[in-house]
This record gives sequence, structure tokens and C-alpha cells, in this order.
Amino acid sequence: MKPGPSRRGLVPPFIAMDVLRAANAREAAGYSVIHLEVGQPGTAAPAAVLDAARAALARDRIGYTDALGIAKLREAIARDYRDRYGLAVDPGEIVVTTGSSAAFQLAFLAAFEPGDRVALASPGYPAYRNILTALGLEPVLIEVGPNAHYQPNPELLASQLDRAGDIAGLIVASPANPTGTMIPAADLARLALWCQERGVRLVSDEIYHGITYESPAQTARAFGNQAIVINSFSKYYSMTGWRLGWMVAPPDLARSIECLAQNFYISPPALSQLAALAVFDCRAELDLHVARYRANRDRLIAMLRHAGLTRFAPAEGAFYLYVDVSALTRDSEEFCRRMLAETGVATTPGRDFDPVHGGDWIRLSFAGSSEDIAEAATRLAEWLPRAG
Repeated sequence: MKPGPSRRGLVPPFIAMDVLRAANAREAAGYSVIHLEVGQPGTAAPAAVLDAARAALARDRIGYTDALGIAKLREAIARDYRDRYGLAVDPGEIVVTTGSSAAFQLAFLAAFEPGDRVALASPGYPAYRNILTALGLEPVLIEVGPNAHYQPNPELLASQLDRAGDIAGLIVASPANPTGTMIPAADLARLALWCQERGVRLVSDEIYHGITYESPAQTARAFGNQAIVINSFSKYYSMTGWRLGWMVAPPDLARSIECLAQNFYISPPALSQLAALAVFDCRAELDLHVARYRANRDRLIAMLRHAGLTRFAPAEGAFYLYVDVSALTRDSEEFCRRMLAETGVATTPGRDFDPVHGGDWIRLSFAGSSEDIAEAATRLAEWLPRAG
């Protein structure tokens, strides 16, 4: 047999990261680039987090921690569920992970058998389906659109699945990437009940909680302890490169997840955990970021409408606009390449999020500085009218 990658390794690329590489290369060549392609805050971690990291470096050995994370951080996360959602969560149910990406791997391995089918919305975050595929699971794409508020619901699941027992899991995200749409609490309760009645494991991606513009997000944990809840320090807490996330683990999966974490990762990054202890006292600073995201969103929406692009998902949370550009192109990848080359604005093609209809869409991240978003809006306002 010839050497080469296994079938598990033959997953599609995460195109947003390919765009980032191209944008960084253009920047290194001396060109001006504005990054609207990747979903990371344009701000560093809060000052108190940086101070805590410096203090930890001075006093701590920075060695391995418990595989599930240091006890103080797990206790702080549990307190946050009480303060934010009014829920009592046992710190023993909290699993600190190496970013939410590791949490998804652990969750999928613990909850599903090879060959299991797991449903998820399309458009949706591409790493869900690519991780599932790499682990020998089958992603089942549920097409969602404006008629369903770009989110799955029991009726949509019933209409697109051959039979109710056809899936072992359902992944939901609220706020969602790339659409920014949210699932109202009552609808999330219906989905949780639908899953419970059918023996379907619900996986709730809540990494954009805290970044909402009309109403706060609800956690799936409010509707029982069988859902796997995943969150992150990367988005609201502005700690993207620290690679730290967490999971609220169902009781029946807790020991399996712990054993997998021990063998896969040993422990989450110790320095990041020690620094993150300070972040829960930084809400005033972090909420100012959310206010900036809102202003950035409104600026881009006004520009897009003026340029004649009026169809996009309602960005109720997160920091993305998912925009229909079918009036200008049916090839979003080529469109984004041209945009970068001709304007220096990097955006992500919709094919990353929807392999069927994504050629008609692009995603813009508005998590950057006010100055960068204003400059991007100026450049695109000049370019879009002649881009078709």
C-alpha cells in the first residue's frame, strides 16, 4: 500500500483559514488588508486576564493540571451559570477543554458510535461536519433558510429526515455561525423535548453567548441535563489564541469524556486556565466590545443596503453577516478572491458553510475595530456596484 493520508484525513479544508493564509501573505507582501474573514475579536484579552497571566508565570510552575481543568476555574464557570442563567450546575459536570474544538471532539467520541448519523443546520459551521466525518460519523445536513429563521425546528427535522430514529444526534448553535441567528427559549425547549423523546443526543454550541443584540441567549442546560453544552473563552471573553473552552457534560458521559481527555490532551493549557480565572470580573469591559460589534454590524448593513445587497440573515448575535451575493456572482470563492485582490478586504465564501447553496453567499465578520470596519465599508461601497 502506498503511503498517504487515511480516508479520515481527507476532509474538506476550513476555507476561512485558507483565506486567512492568503490575506496574511498579501499583508506580508506590503499590501493593506482588512480582515473580515475569521471569527475572532479584534481586541486582546482583558487587562485583568493579562495581569493574571503575568502573575501566574512569576509564581507557578505551569505544569499539568487535572484533565478536566483546575478546580477553581470549574467552580467559576459553574457560578457563571448561576449568575447568567439562574441554574445550579455542579462544578463536577464542567469539563475545561483545549478550545471548544477539543470539546466537540470529546463530545462526538463519547456520545456516538462509528457510522452514527448526526443532524446539523446548513448553512452552519463547517468544522462540525468535518470533525464528524473524520471520526467516522455521518453528518446529515438540514437545509434551513429564512422560512425557518435559519435554524432547525422539529417540523423541519420531521420533513427532512426519513424517519425519527434516523439520527443519533442533533447539533444546534445559538447564536449561530455564519448567520448570527438565535433560537428563542421556547423553541429551544421544543427541540430539547423532541430529542429526549426520540433518544437523540442534543449538542448545543453556545460559544457566542454574551454577544447578543436584542435578547440574551438561553442555554440548553435549562431544559435538562442530557444535552451536551459547549462554550468557549474565545468569543465574548476575547481570549481566542489562549485555546480554552469548556463543556457541561451529561452524567452518563462524564467518565468517558474524562478518560478521553486524559488520553488525548493530558490537560488544557495551564497558563490559560490560571489567566481565565480573572475574566468573569471583566464584564463591563467585555460588554463595551459587544456595543462596538453592534455599531459595526449596523454600519456594514447600511453599506450593503446602499450597494443593493438587501438579503442577509438577521444578525441577532455573534459577529457575522451572512450575505446573499447571487445578484453579483454564483461563485463565492472566486468572488472573495477578487475582493481581496482588488480591495484588500478579506471575507469568507459561503461554500465553507453550505456546500449546496454557498456559492451564492459570503460571510463578513464585524469583530474588528471600528476603524477597520469603517474602512472596509468605504472600500466595499466603492467596489460592490461594479463587482458583478
